[in-house]
Amino acid sequence: MASQSVAQQLARLSPEDRAQALSLLSDEEAETLLRDWRGFLARPEQIAPDGLWDIWLVLAGRGFGKTEAGANWVVEKEQEGARSIALIAETQKDLEEVMVPRIQKICPEVSVRFKPVRVTWPSGALALGYNGTQPNQLRGPEFDAAWVDELAKYRYARETWDMLQFGMRRGDHPQTMVTTTPRPIELIKAIVAGKEGKVEISRGSTMDNAANLAGSFIRKVHARYAGTRLGRQELSAEILGDLPGALWSQADVDTYRVRSAPELRRVLVAVDPAVTNTDESDKHGIVAAGISEDQTGYILDDASQQGSPFEWAKAAIALYHKHNADAIVAEVNNGGDMVAHTIRTVAPNINVIEVRASRGKHIRAEPVAALYAQGRVRHVGQLPELETQMMQFTSEGYQGDDSPDRADALVWALTELFPDMVSTVPDASNLQLSPSGGSWMK
Repeated sequence: MASQSVAQQLARLSPEDRAQALSLLSDEEAETLLRDWRGFLARPEQIAPDGLWDIWLVLAGRGFGKTEAGANWVVEKEQEGARSIALIAETQKDLEEVMVPRIQKICPEVSVRFKPVRVTWPSGALALGYNGTQPNQLRGPEFDAAWVDELAKYRYARETWDMLQFGMRRGDHPQTMVTTTPRPIELIKAIVAGKEGKVEISRGSTMDNAANLAGSFIRKVHARYAGTRLGRQELSAEILGDLPGALWSQADVDTYRVRSAPELRRVLVAVDPAVTNTDESDKHGIVAAGISEDQTGYILDDASQQGSPFEWAKAAIALYHKHNADAIVAEVNNGGDMVAHTIRTVAPNINVIEVRASRGKHIRAEPVAALYAQGRVRHVGQLPELETQMMQFTSEGYQGDDSPDRADALVWALTELFPDMVSTVPDASNLQLSPSGGSWMK
């Protein structure tokens, strides 16, 4: 059984025993208890380890309470004397809507200013906000503490991390707390291995915090994801290696990852529309890719989303304009003429290239995966959801739990950009056996 907080232990008592325990407290003591993070509310894994570590890595599943632990650690660091704190989120939205409000709830006396994000304590301590899409924001400032949330999902994880390290130079022993659900990216592996400094690691799963999560959520995710590869990563917080027979290797993607793309000769946005449009539907895969003069491919963006045909068309067209693309490549197996019609309803003059799948997904993916093995494709920054799907393609088929919508869109884009790499399977109706009884021929 996972370790429990005092609050959880109290909740497990019978109503009579719980009432007896609470009767020993005055109203003031009971009120104080509800704000006592270390002594009452937190589980042991949510409390910072003792010692002079450089990095505290909380590697845990969704719903574990990582954000609560991070916010409370920041408040504790201010109380210990930290005066310059970095708050770094995956996106600006996460910074403003998740990290800062959680600190403000724990410590109502802080004042908050946005654009740029600044959290100020009455003591004069200041926390500055940043995000993982703009690493250069971190040039210049210096900190004695930093809270980095969901690092494994950052678009520019390594660049953001490196910029932060140059700023961790204030005080006697600057410390960084990282709270994240794991992915097997180079940076997370390096932190776990102790290559980024002296590290303390706390691990946990979604189920550790079941007492504070909706019962319907627990039942749903357990029924859907228990024992699956996605569940092992997102719920149990395992750092997963490559699957046997995987078409793509995370190491190959990491090796050739770049910060930006050069001038590109051709840019495409590929769309793999979902069959249905409900809350339970797969996403519409929407990926931008380009090719340079030296015949190197670049994966520029992943804008995959759920939504109506009109919504995915708008998202694809927005990506088309963002990257000044030449065309939109759209799979029409499920939507037929309606797919191109939907795009042209929103933007009549866009060039739409219609493609139709005649082979299985993993068969179409194999020549594209070969481009990666040859070092001919680079990802611009990290594309976590897309890369997760890629790593679940094997020679036996797709091993993921949902549709590989993002990876399908990537395959369509690179197939169009590298047409000579994809062999065409001839139609058997046009073939006949040679008189000598040999191989098939026209």
